[in-house]
Amino acid sequence: MLTRADLLKRRCRHLDGPPMQDAAIAAQLSALPGWRQDGGFLRRDFRFADFASTIAFVNAVARLADDEDHHPELHVGYGRCAVAFNTHSVGGISENDFICAAKVDALTRQPPDAQE
Repeated sequence: MLTRADLLKRRCRHLDGPPMQDAAIAAQLSALPGWRQDGGFLRRDFRFADFASTIAFVNAVARLADDEDHHPELHVGYGRCAVAFNTHSVGGISENDFICAAKVDALTRQPPDAQE
């Protein structure tokens, strides 16, 4: 299992092969409170005080995703944004998803229990 600090130091890379197994995903999730496995996705819901703050977060996630060349699904509404990562080339969740999840968390100081 990688720590949050380990994940923050890594960069996404092209991956082939099978996705992570459920047991490995569950173990790695312990390093990222607030994130959960949702089918073949790694997902977290974020809350914000207003729409402008939400869109600022979305724009920061977009820049991060372009830098890592690993793009999430974003579901945006007033004061909320759901972020969902998976790795198409492996058909599920991979280390790249955990790397980006840690980096998304670093964009906000929001505690994990502030999710929906």
